[in-house]
Amino acid sequence: MEPIVTYKERCRRCYSCVRSCPVKAIKVDGGFAQIMYDRCIGCGNCLTCPQNAKVVVDRMVRTQEMLASGSPVVAVLGCSFPAFFHSLRPGQLVAALKSLGFCEVHEGAYGARMIADSYRDMLRSSDRALISSHCPAVVDLIERHYPALVPNIMPVVSPMIAMGRSIKGILGEETRVVYVSTCVAAKFEIQGEASGAIDIVLTYQEIDKLFKNRGITPAALTEMSFDGVDPGAGRLFSLTGGPLKVFDIQPDFQDNETISAEGEAHTIGIVRDLAAGRISPKFVDLRFCDGGCVDGPARDKEHNHFFKRKLIVCHNSAKPLYETASHYRTTALLPDLVRSYSDKSQKQATPAKDDIKRILHSTNKFTQGDELNCRACGYNTCREHAVAVFQGFADIEMCLPHNMQLIEEERGRLMLKYELVQRELDRQAGDDLIVGSDLGIRDVMELIHQVAPTPTTVLIRGETGTGKELTARAIHRQSQRNDKPLMTVNCTTLTDSLLESELFGHKKGSFTGAIADKKGLFEAANGGTIFLDEIGDITPKLQAELLRLLDLGEVRPVGGLVAKKVDVRLIAATNKDLELGVRDGWFREDLYYRLNVFSIELPPLRERAESVPELAQHFLDKARKKLNKTIAGIEDRAVKAMQYYPWPGNIREMQNVIERSAVLVKDGVIRLENLPTIFTGTYDSCLDIDVNRRRVSFKAERELQVVRTEKNIIVRYLEETDGNVAKAARLANLPRRTFYRLLEKHGIEVVRSSKLFSCESQPLQTG
Repeated sequence: MEPIVTYKERCRRCYSCVRSCPVKAIKVDGGFAQIMYDRCIGCGNCLTCPQNAKVVVDRMVRTQEMLASGSPVVAVLGCSFPAFFHSLRPGQLVAALKSLGFCEVHEGAYGARMIADSYRDMLRSSDRALISSHCPAVVDLIERHYPALVPNIMPVVSPMIAMGRSIKGILGEETRVVYVSTCVAAKFEIQGEASGAIDIVLTYQEIDKLFKNRGITPAALTEMSFDGVDPGAGRLFSLTGGPLKVFDIQPDFQDNETISAEGEAHTIGIVRDLAAGRISPKFVDLRFCDGGCVDGPARDKEHNHFFKRKLIVCHNSAKPLYETASHYRTTALLPDLVRSYSDKSQKQATPAKDDIKRILHSTNKFTQGDELNCRACGYNTCREHAVAVFQGFADIEMCLPHNMQLIEEERGRLMLKYELVQRELDRQAGDDLIVGSDLGIRDVMELIHQVAPTPTTVLIRGETGTGKELTARAIHRQSQRNDKPLMTVNCTTLTDSLLESELFGHKKGSFTGAIADKKGLFEAANGGTIFLDEIGDITPKLQAELLRLLDLGEVRPVGGLVAKKVDVRLIAATNKDLELGVRDGWFREDLYYRLNVFSIELPPLRERAESVPELAQHFLDKARKKLNKTIAGIEDRAVKAMQYYPWPGNIREMQNVIERSAVLVKDGVIRLENLPTIFTGTYDSCLDIDVNRRRVSFKAERELQVVRTEKNIIVRYLEETDGNVAKAARLANLPRRTFYRLLEKHGIEVVRSSKLFSCESQPLQTG
């Protein structure tokens, strides 16, 4: 398993890891940033991810298994351990490690002393620039990204590997060695050519967790002595200038033959200059971490570098306790300290100028001024990002200015769509305006104007088809809630249980089929208006729930225990006599009074004869648009017939009649003949009425009109059932005998051809 892993679900496309990676060993594919291990140098910079998407793999479980295996396990502490465990005396840390099960505890600083002679010998005999090899991140940097400098690396192992080989050479290969350090690159190093010397590399944080998991309090333990050999000045190896002191190199201030540097910027700059031949020193000592090994990725981040430096210097001066076993005192031979290096670079395709230009153009960079080089994508320049895109390491979508431009363009498109939708809604709202100039509708409009700005509950009453929903929409449109939703529910279209769920919502599992929580319409309309059509049809149970909502202003979902506050204006409508319902017991009296706060009575269309021409023209305009048909208008005869027709279905019936007639019209004008047959009789009746208006009494004129209308209705039922008297009687909701008496009364004869004749066997004149 690789030492650093990425949790895909935590990655949020911040590209922090790309920005922090000095060698761009991060591949972004589909928005997910993952490490390319064949390019990674193990510097640990990506561990600064703000989302903690990249973490060091925990080796504590494997360490515990190793300690429990029965094989001897030795702990080696890196040179910087005093800076992390600063609250403990060194002997207490040794005691705590041995309490975990380690048989010996060594200071890794002795490894620096072991490699010192090899460095001195090579520096005296070499005629080329040599680069120190004790920092695994620097070694990986050269092998993977500057392979031309591989021959310049000191062919000597790091102090950590020297310690591992030495311990296993003395105690036997079955001995397990655990190295504890701030270095993440060391975790990568033990998986490469130097594998076998160290079994596990742990961070100081991991050791601290092991103490806590085992309930070990190091500060309460009696001090114990270190094992192995006292490293002496090797303890200063982790400090700035420490390697030169251990290697016995005394550079002069003006000396250009020896270069010692720390930190990412200095290290990469020096390596780049060496590869380019701009500098040619005799020895280059490099450590990738700023501040040296003391400030590695797993360092103590609470204290600054100089405090930690002081701790290490004081530890060196204190001369910690040592109990060197005889097998270490008598050993004179050093382990094998030689290491080889190789070219591990991955050759990538080099894009041509046209390839770079094409990628830049895809992010709207057409001139040099368009290349902002903002580094939001993680790359230093737009062209560097383009190269990464070409090589498959990066996505186009990583470019922030490009994304912002796309967002702005999408915002413009959405605003345009919003304006178009708003315009269409306004147009539709205009189509739904209440049409008419009769006295009754003027009174209704005045009531709407008065009640709309208030939060008052409104009860709209009227026959079917008189425009109750239209009135509710007009109230909402003129209210202070018109920017919030208007929810409409027809209470007759849903069963009791479904209507309750629809209005108040339900919790998952409250009934069969409730597979998830559902928000009710009252909750969805919070802040707006809800219109309940045909309120007189709801059951007593729902009446009680609705009353509770009106009294307390809260809803409780079906199957729920917690009520939710809602602020909803209620508009109800009915075509039933609610007062009769209260008297007969099918409608709650308390709910009736809560609903009937402000009542609007809609007049039937038969009482609005003077508005019929205006309504007819309005519905003709709608039919013309819907059918995409050219229709000039309606002839006067048809309009006059509609004015005298009683309209049992009111405005809804009139709209359907106009649309049907518009479908049938052929010459661009709706004529009387295009209307249903009953209107022909109505027109003849109105002519008779006009002629005899001054010669007959009101009672006689009314009786004549009723007779003619009754006859025309009977004829219409027969036409709709193709002359089937039984079906016509059922359609009229009359007993068959009663229907036959009406046929006989008006002289209507039905024959097999389904044509209607009078008793004189002449075609029936419905007038």
